[in-house]
Amino acid sequence: MARAERQGLVLKNYAGFYYVEDEEGSVRECVLRGKLRTRVLTGDRVRISLREANRGVVEEVLPRHSELQRPPVANIDLVLVVFAADRPSPDLVLLDRLLVLVQHRGLQPVVVLNKCDLQQSLKAEFVRSYYPTVGYRVVAASAVRGDGLNELAEAVRGRVAVMAGPSGVGKSSLLNAMIPELRLATGDVSRKLGRGRHTTRHVELCRVPGGGWIADTPGFSVLDLPPMRPAELAALFPEFEAPAARCRFRNCLHAREEDCAVKAEVEAGRIAPGRYQHYRAFLAEVIENARCFR
Repeated sequence: MARAERQGLVLKNYAGFYYVEDEEGSVRECVLRGKLRTRVLTGDRVRISLREANRGVVEEVLPRHSELQRPPVANIDLVLVVFAADRPSPDLVLLDRLLVLVQHRGLQPVVVLNKCDLQQSLKAEFVRSYYPTVGYRVVAASAVRGDGLNELAEAVRGRVAVMAGPSGVGKSSLLNAMIPELRLATGDVSRKLGRGRHTTRHVELCRVPGGGWIADTPGFSVLDLPPMRPAELAALFPEFEAPAARCRFRNCLHAREEDCAVKAEVEAGRIAPGRYQHYRAFLAEVIENARCFR
């Protein structure tokens, strides 16, 4: 590689500038080469040409191994799906939507329940008791007391992770606790609306002591399911896998079919009825989306 060129990692995109950490650890303020047609995302590995001072030009976006649209970030290995134990209580529909999206993209999710220093809601207790039994890792954390921070740092070590979840659950507070020098802005939950106020305005990668990166992202409360075939959805609910092998029909969608072992597990209380109801609602959405794209 020519001396005037280097590879680097895009840490953030702000006001039309791309801040890239190069191979030597220097952060350079870059603009895009005019002929570049690829959208540049936080997390992208790029080739840059150097200019005066700490400035450069993004010449090329290197191949990605993963990409998310909401939040827009590339080359993620791990998704920390963050909700609060209370204030606000976890939105279980949104939690399951996020888990479906993460798994559909082939990424590893870790469910993080922040604010565990507060009295936990019934929904939070359900997340902590049920989700680990079907294969999800759940970390109980508190940005105030420091609970779970070592476990999160260990999960992120050597990886690029993203924090995803609604606003008001304390994503920025968790990052401040893990990386104190960040001093990211945080916001309280609106008492009138019961939702958090957005405090993060752009996606930015933050280096975690001990190794790895976490992206701080804007919160959101609405998430569309990704395009998929109806038969794919059941595979994104891990507790369906074993009983699905006992269904009468090989292509069973676990909805209206007879002799469905998944529905039998729900009736027996071994699969949470709420999770199954979310699956049925998502299935209807996936089928409708498939019709729209014919």
